[in-house]
This record gives sequence, C-alpha cells and structure tokens, in this order.
Amino acid sequence: MASRRSSSLCSIWVIVLLLGFTGSSSAHLSKHFYSKSCPKVFDAVKSVVQSAVNNEKRMGASLLRLHFHDCFVNGCDGSLLLDDTSSFKGEKTAGPNNNSLRGFEVVDKIKSQVEKTCPGVVSCADILAIAARDSVKILGGPSWNVKLGRRDSKTASLAAANSGVIPPPTSTLSQLKTRFQAVGLNERDLVALSGAHTIGKARCTSFRARIYNETNIDASFAKARQSKCPSTVGSGDNNLAPLDVQTPDTFDTAYFKNLINQKGLLHSDQILYNNGGSTDSLVKTYSGSANTFNSDFAKAMIKMGDNKPLTGSNGEIRLNCRRPN
Repeated sequence: MASRRSSSLCSIWVIVLLLGFTGSSSAHLSKHFYSKSCPKVFDAVKSVVQSAVNNEKRMGASLLRLHFHDCFVNGCDGSLLLDDTSSFKGEKTAGPNNNSLRGFEVVDKIKSQVEKTCPGVVSCADILAIAARDSVKILGGPSWNVKLGRRDSKTASLAAANSGVIPPPTSTLSQLKTRFQAVGLNERDLVALSGAHTIGKARCTSFRARIYNETNIDASFAKARQSKCPSTVGSGDNNLAPLDVQTPDTFDTAYFKNLINQKGLLHSDQILYNNGGSTDSLVKTYSGSANTFNSDFAKAMIKMGDNKPLTGSNGEIRLNCRRPN
C-alpha cells in the first residue's frame, strides 16, 4: 500500500515537472508565435514600413535604431516607446536618445494597422523587431526569421538609459566590447551590428571631435564634413551627415570599405579598423564578402533580439505603444 502511494506521488511529481517544463518552453521566443493568433502580422507591419521608407529612405535606419536602443536598455521590451508624463520619466529624453531617436510616429501607424488586423495580440516590442528586419530588407540588406513572443514592459528607466549601456560615438574598442558583452553579444556580433551604419545619418555633435582632432581620418573626407559641421560647439550641432558616404541609403558593405579608407564618420566606427586592432580582420572580411556580412548581421540581430524579453505572463500587450494599458 505504501509502495503504491509512493509510486502515485512520484507519478504526480513527474506530471508536475513535465507541465512546468512545457510552460517554460512555451515562454520562449518563436518565429511561429503569431501563426495562429495573428497570421497576417508580417503583412501589416511591412505595408507601413514600406510606405514610410519609400517616403524617406532614412526612416529605415531610424526604425532599425529604435530596436537597438530598446534592446540595450533592460532588454527588448518596448520600454523605449513610453512617453513621459507628469509623474513618469521614460527613456526618450535620455542622453543617447533625446533629439536623436525618431520614427515613433511610424511605430504608431504600424501598431494601428496591426490592431485592425488582430486587436490586443501583438506587442510593441515585437513590432520593433519586425520593423527593424523589414527596414534592412527594403534597403537591400538580408532578411531573417524574426523570433517573436515578447511582451511589453509597464515602465521604463531613464536612469538605465543614461547609465552608459548604449555605446556612445566616442567609445573605445574596449568599451564597445564591454557594452556588447553585457547584452550577450561577442566581438563578431559587435562588428557585424556596427555595419548597420551603412545606412542613416548622424548629427554634427556626434562626430565633431573626430573630424577636427583625430589623425586616423582621410583629410579630404574630414574637410568635406567640416564644411557643414563648424568646430564651435553650439554652431550647426544638428546638421546631419551620412554615416556611409558612398551609399547612404543602401544596406551594403560600403561601410566597411570606408573604415579601411579611414572614412568612418564616428570615432566608434573607425576604432573597428585601426592599425592592427583585434577587429581589423573582420572589417576586411566583411568589406570583401557581402554574403558573410549579411549572414553574420542576421544572426547577430536574432541574438540581440533574445536579450531579456518579457514573456509568458510578464509585462503586457500594450494597446498604445506610448503608454501602459
């Protein structure tokens, strides 16, 4: 009798453990997450992204950057999208984001389109991940299977966004490695993801010190940038320059060729190729092989998107990306 009771208890514990493992695995991200609950989510997102990028090529880079900055601060949880209120300060006004990030209105349009398709199902965090992939693809870059199932945070942290987790344009190579390692990304991921600077633009404040003070820069390139970025702080601060001087609206390997020719716009770009540094060989590899770069970039984006997502019953599915429910 005691033996049978013991056997029954063991069976119950096995079932409990199995249920526990099943629940755990279902909380993982999956490319099939919305296959039944919102099968048309990809079409809904892409239609808005395509229209926005057709209207302004730079918007593709802006949407990609939103996903980066979201994932680097407390994980890919959509916290970046929350607006400030009288009683709450979010991440939008943090140093790395203020007067720099853009595309929030496009995210609003995407969310509105997705809500028409399947109300209350798709998170804003997942929308950022899909929009980043679509932006890269539309501008000529690789595609990849976006893993989904993230939920949205109910809050954000101005302090965390200001803590240095988002690498500034003045970063040394050591600092870049440390910041990327903190979100589970290695040196190869760092160089591949830096290749996102093959599209988009930067403000004068981000590269002024480089074009006037640094020596590992092509002289004619520096002079051209100086013409629209005065040396005086406060003068022309918001003037823009393309991160990739060759093909600023095309996702390609020109960024890496620029680095080899000392035409990296940001200090944190050029430091990836700098007289025998540990990342020089990867820059050379990517400059000569679009297939290798595209493959590594796609893998690194998936890896970055895995950073501390809220899943299962954590967080929520925001109805408006700008505020908690």
